[in-house]
Amino acid sequence: MTQRIAQFAVTVRDYDEALAFYVEKLGFECVEDTDLGNGKRWVRVRPSGSTECGILLARAVGETQIASVGNQAGGRVFIFVETDNIQRDYRRLKERGVVFVREPAEGPHGIVAVFEDLYGNRFDLIEPRP
Repeated sequence: MTQRIAQFAVTVRDYDEALAFYVEKLGFECVEDTDLGNGKRWVRVRPSGSTECGILLARAVGETQIASVGNQAGGRVFIFVETDNIQRDYRRLKERGVVFVREPAEGPHGIVAVFEDLYGNRFDLIEPRP
């Protein structure tokens, strides 16, 4: 049996504000936005051009889920986005208002910068070593 991670959920306050951030600021594509009724939607995004793992934007319901918004990994980097040109993508994201908490720097796995989504979840933007 072959397995792969197809997607994972990120809790969000609001579908539309999260979708706007991921699509307009990060440049991701909206793969699906299906109304499931009763205010619930199935909203999936992924980096443009990617055919692999995506993110399900899941609106938080209830105290426990609401508390997780922006704290998916307890303040650690949660999502790792690989690029073939970190300087290009870093500039593009900065121009779109994405907040970086660490500028691009050499690391053990390549050049890495850290940014936050609209809720504070941290992402590594990585240009891996060849």
